[in-house]
Amino acid sequence: MSQDDRLQAVIPTWQDSSGKALSCHEKIKVLNENLAELMDIAQDALEDALLMGADETQVRQCLHALVDALENPYKS
Repeated sequence: MSQDDRLQAVIPTWQDSSGKALSCHEKIKVLNENLAELMDIAQDALEDALLMGADETQVRQCLHALVDALENPYKS
């Protein structure tokens, strides 16, 4: 499966905070481009770690933890 196929498999129907699907094509385009960039960087990080002998499970857990540690600066 190509990286594009994997990306398409994870791209959601983007929703607002009330659960309504976003309809602005520019917003959807930016969100999808951001997701593609993150996938590229995460793939590179995983490959580098594996080439250096790191444990794949640990690297994946670390990447998950990194996402979980992101903060919402707009939360009131």
